[in-house]
Order: sequence, then structure tokens, then C-alpha cells
Amino acid sequence: MIAIEDLGTILSIWAHPDDETYLAAGIMAAARDNGQRVVCATASAGEMGTEDSVNWPPERLGRVRRWEAAAAMAVLGITEHRVDDFPDGEFPMHDLAGNAWAADLLAEVRPDTVLTFGPEGMTFHLDHIAVHRWVTHAWRSAGRPGRLLYAVPSAEKLARFMPLYEEWNMYMSPLRPLGVPRAEIPLNHTLSGAALDRKIAALRAMSTQTGALTASVDEALLHELVAEETFVVAAEVRESVAV
Repeated sequence: MIAIEDLGTILSIWAHPDDETYLAAGIMAAARDNGQRVVCATASAGEMGTEDSVNWPPERLGRVRRWEAAAAMAVLGITEHRVDDFPDGEFPMHDLAGNAWAADLLAEVRPDTVLTFGPEGMTFHLDHIAVHRWVTHAWRSAGRPGRLLYAVPSAEKLARFMPLYEEWNMYMSPLRPLGVPRAEIPLNHTLSGAALDRKIAALRAMSTQTGALTASVDEALLHELVAEETFVVAAEVRESVAV
């Protein structure tokens, strides 16, 4: 099993603001509390992340989401955070630039551990999958420095919450992830107490994206939904299944 202190310097690479907070906030905050360096990079401001484009045109939403991300990172104690300008929703058309972006991050930060999406992008979002592809390509091209970890759901969490995920139309594909049994997950960081409150405070700072969720579920369910952060080593991933 991998302990937080074993992660060393962490480079956390994601697609849109809130990805990093849902999937790795507790790990990053714990590492910062240990005095470890954490650099968090997001490829896009997520300017298309709304169904209400009248009240939230892209320029406005992108601006607000950058502020929300800065607030969330402040809650988590992360002082090295950047949001880039890849066009939200169009990442698969920018593989050359994305590969170069990820390679530059690896060369600049020289991390001991890289955190990013697994091949399913958690939700089969094409932008998430593109970031997975960019980071994996850059890491392999650099000679596989340090440790590359992919965010994946546990099989037990999927079994518990899949009906809700289906109700929320969370998956952008007819495929569904299989997940990995908890006993086989090398980095399973489950939050409770103040650490979980901290993560939820960071999520609530991103209200354009999280407000509907936090308003629609009770506090106990919210805690259960976000407490678990699970990562596997890059080679240890499972195939998706069709539904």
C-alpha cells in the first residue's frame, strides 16, 4: 500500500476545475500538511460547464470558475496551482498541444508522483480521457519518471452508488466502469472528520459546479459520496463493460 508521505512531490493534472477536488483533494491536502510540494494543473477553465448558457456565457463562467478554483486550492493549502486555456469540450482535437503541455509540466516540476485520470476518465468525458492520454504519453516519453497513478472508482463504491450515478446521467458513454476491489487498490485515502469537512468546504467553493449536488443530497450522503479517493498504478487498470 502507498502512504501519502511516500508520494513525495506531487503533480496533479486534470481537465476542469473541480476534477482535482472531487478526486484528489484529501490526498493533496494531506501531502501539503506533511510539507510535501504539490503542484496542481488544470487544462481548462471549464467555460462550457453549464446547461444555462444564457446566465452563464462561456467568458463569464470561465472567469468565475478560475476564482472558484483559487478559493478551493486555498482551502486545501495548495499554493502552486494553474488553470490553462485549452478549449473546454474540444480536448481530443488538441492532442499535439496537450502532449506538449503535459511534457512541459513533467519537465518543470520533476514530480515523484503524478496523479491524473484513468483511461475511462471516471465518467467517460472525452476531455478527461484526453488528459489521461496526454499525461500517459508524456510520462512514457520521458522515460517513466517517478510514479504515475490513475484515479479509478472502487468496485464497492460503484456497487453502492451506481443507481444514483445513473439517475444523474453521470456517464457520457454506454460503457460503465468495472472499478477495482478496495483490497487491490494501492492508494486508498478515505477521509473523515476535519479532513472530510475540509474537502467539502473546497467543493462548496466551486458552487457553479457543486451547488446542485450539495443542495440535493443530505449531509451524510454527501460525506459518503466524496470521502473515498482511490488510485491505482498506471499499469493496473481494468476494462470497461457495456450496459
